[in-house]
Amino acid sequence: MAESFSLFRARESPVHSLHPLTKLGLAAFLLVSGLAVPAIWYPYALLTFAVFPLAALSRVLPDLVKVIWRVALPFAISVFLIQGFLWPGGTPILDLGIASLKREGLIFAIASVGRILIMVGAFLWFTLTTRPDVLMIALYQRGFPSSLAYIIVATIQIIPRFQARANTILDAQRARGLETSGNLVQRARGVLPLVVPLILGSLVDVEERALAIEARAFSYPVRKTSLVEIHEAKWERMLRLGLTILLALVLAFSVWIRIV
Repeated sequence: MAESFSLFRARESPVHSLHPLTKLGLAAFLLVSGLAVPAIWYPYALLTFAVFPLAALSRVLPDLVKVIWRVALPFAISVFLIQGFLWPGGTPILDLGIASLKREGLIFAIASVGRILIMVGAFLWFTLTTRPDVLMIALYQRGFPSSLAYIIVATIQIIPRFQARANTILDAQRARGLETSGNLVQRARGVLPLVVPLILGSLVDVEERALAIEARAFSYPVRKTSLVEIHEAKWERMLRLGLTILLALVLAFSVWIRIV
């Protein structure tokens, strides 16, 4: 599969050879437990001792860190500034005259950034190591409705498709002499010629994909076969069952902590 249409990176690694549902179970456990456990340090521990080692084992760690850095840095700066200085009441720890940094706002910002990091990290690790078409086949073979499997795969592919189309439109507009670099005013002028073709092209792409899947009898109620063989080791089913049980225990523990 072309990498321009997904975040998937083809590598020779033990993780890439896993069944897609095993990787989906791992990502779901990391994401849900990272959001459920109220401890501030827990998302950072999952990212450091689970997501990064899995990404290194998958040989996609540089790609993972690059995207996390681009996504998390602007968000982290804005969250720390807004929550730290605009937190109502609280205990000041740094007084700058017109504003003061609040302890409670800083703690909330650290917790929020940690949850965002584990969400982005778990999702990216899964998409970087899993082919969307193989995931769709695996979901369908496990009894998922074909429409639901398609929605999941299309959601994973939407950002790379938008990015690839935007780059194509940007190159075409530059070839026509459009200024897309320079000061803020010049960049603002180049937004409209980029946005309109992007939206119209995306609508056309949706229609073309709908026609393509209908031409392949996508919604016909029969059991379909596939040329792609998905191998699954017996221990992977046990691993998924263990992750499910462990996630249930983590959720129960997080609820107990909040009640107590």
